[in-house]
Amino acid sequence: MTEYRLKGLSCPGCAADLERAIRRITHGESARILYSSGTLMLDEQVDLEQVKVALAREGVALVSSENGAEEHEDSHGSGNGLNLKIALAVSTVLFGLAIVLEGRVDPFPIGLYLVAMALSGYRTFLKGIRNLFRLKFNIETLMTIALVGAVAIGEWKEGTLVAILFGLNEYLEGLGMEKARNSMEKLLAVAPLQATRIEEEGERIVSIGELRAGDRVLVRPGEKIPSDGVVDEGRSSVNEAAITGESLPVEKSVGETVFGSSINNEGVLKIRIDSAFEDSAISRILQLVREAQEAKTPTELFINRFSQYYTPMIMAIAALVMTVPPLLAGSGWGSWFYQGLAVLIVGCPCALILSSPIANIAGITRNARNGILVKGSVHLEQLGKLRTVAFDKTGTLTKGRPVVGETLQYHSDLLPIAGAIEKDSSHPLARAVIEKVKEAGIEPLKAVDLETTAGSGVTAVVDGRRYWAGNERALSHLTIPSDVQADIQRLKEQGYTLVLIADEEKVLGFFGLADEIREESASVIRSLHKTGITKTVMLTGDHPRSAEKVAEAVGVTTVHAGLLPEGKVEQVKKLTTQAKTAMVGDGINDSPALAAADLGIAMGKGTDSAIETADIVLMQDHLGKLPSAIRIARRVNRIIRLNISLALGLKLIALLLTIPGLLTLWIAILSDMGATILVTLISLTILWQRKKPSLNPQN
Repeated sequence: MTEYRLKGLSCPGCAADLERAIRRITHGESARILYSSGTLMLDEQVDLEQVKVALAREGVALVSSENGAEEHEDSHGSGNGLNLKIALAVSTVLFGLAIVLEGRVDPFPIGLYLVAMALSGYRTFLKGIRNLFRLKFNIETLMTIALVGAVAIGEWKEGTLVAILFGLNEYLEGLGMEKARNSMEKLLAVAPLQATRIEEEGERIVSIGELRAGDRVLVRPGEKIPSDGVVDEGRSSVNEAAITGESLPVEKSVGETVFGSSINNEGVLKIRIDSAFEDSAISRILQLVREAQEAKTPTELFINRFSQYYTPMIMAIAALVMTVPPLLAGSGWGSWFYQGLAVLIVGCPCALILSSPIANIAGITRNARNGILVKGSVHLEQLGKLRTVAFDKTGTLTKGRPVVGETLQYHSDLLPIAGAIEKDSSHPLARAVIEKVKEAGIEPLKAVDLETTAGSGVTAVVDGRRYWAGNERALSHLTIPSDVQADIQRLKEQGYTLVLIADEEKVLGFFGLADEIREESASVIRSLHKTGITKTVMLTGDHPRSAEKVAEAVGVTTVHAGLLPEGKVEQVKKLTTQAKTAMVGDGINDSPALAAADLGIAMGKGTDSAIETADIVLMQDHLGKLPSAIRIARRVNRIIRLNISLALGLKLIALLLTIPGLLTLWIAILSDMGATILVTLISLTILWQRKKPSLNPQN
């Protein structure tokens, strides 16, 4: 598929019509128009000339995405290149001049009105005429009938005003959508264009598309890392905001993973590329964000269905207004014909159609800036409706890494002996013990003759004596005293995993280890409750006491422990029957539960499984921005409801003015334009963002 940038695409209805027209062209069956981003996806075999003809009928043109930056024109320009802003300005001047001259040099003002009407409304008129011949009734059809009707009854002034205001309305409508698109384009602009590849002959600048897995690249200070990879040489701090939304730099050294589009801050890095750019995390993220804009929410689908019946209904009402009063009450045909034309204008569905998409695009973009990938408007809407959030424990509320929480020491050699035995082990419990020894500033002794017993522990010789490290089974050669047994039992009841250290005769002491709780978990849970989440649940396969200890520390309201993966799925299904529920996991082993929830939320800092599994991905390695994402989603939902109310409310007020016969053409167009401007401006407020510390869940 080849991607093209469209210019002149001004409404969702036009986009849908154009897509249907292009799909009728040979090899055009797979064509897609992404209205929100103003792009067209085409099969390479499609005849571009036929596509250009189909687009030109609606005043739309295309430019290749490769040179779109140079060729991109004002998307609100007319089909023949005349800028709509200039046309509106000239029309307004002519309109004012005609008003001044009216009644003095007749019929010259009529000519000025006609020229002004043509300049600002000819595009609408041409589309409307074509639609009439096709029996297609949309906004252009309504406006064309209204303009022709106004001219027919000699309402030159009001007809011209309608054309100018409608042109202004169209311009502002397009401007609002372009603002949302530009915001998204800034997000998409993070992709690097070139890379310095290290070859046998030396360094060579290549385009990003030429890089392949296994290539080595040089990244100087201030340059973007071209694709996902591993540091081969060098040390530097890297800004990963493009991936995670976090502005704080992350230190990188040899062997550590880096992400494409991250910015190298100060050191020179040599990186071995793991994947071509199109397969990198940032590429997948950008593609998903772009496609996310096009997914329709239930609200949008309802509005689209409603608008299909709304326009014919308005035309029927206008016909009744034109005919019923004169026939039944003997009123003048001219005044009621005029009222009917005004009803047609009031019926334009622009504001109603725009009430949702701009708000959704703004919400998706705002979250993407914060490193929160929402895979579609439908998921954004669901996020704003959540009442229950379920969390996996390990790797989500905790770091998935054990730390020593309590140490009981019966002999002064406990720490140096423990350090000697565990020093060369890669087991997570052993690494936690070593960290504890290092924290105490103790240098481990040297151990020899190490032997590992599966399921129990390790034995080794230190300074000529044999020592054991492990669980109680590892100490089977000893009779453990009752006071030590009591200490062991106490720590077990507190949910600790134990590592005991002993020699041939006695227990030297032991360590109580537990999964380290994330620093932000408690504040995130508090913030979620403040945002209106009524129930927080922890689902884990761990021991109930360990789970309860974590739950008490972070503040979740309900705990279900000892669960197998199918048990988590069963609990999530139960929760979804009670309220709108999200499941939050690390995206690796929580896939079934994520799929079972109304909304799956994964955290994974760009991992493949996280991006592919969940509906929403927290690209940071923490939960800090989850409350912010929910607040943004709820704000989007509130704004959409407000927009729909404004769009319908203003039209209803205008229609009620027909009862006393007070509705005029200019009031009608102002009500439509006012609603469109209001819903656009209100929707764009979602993009406003105050800078706050990145780890603060209130962000």
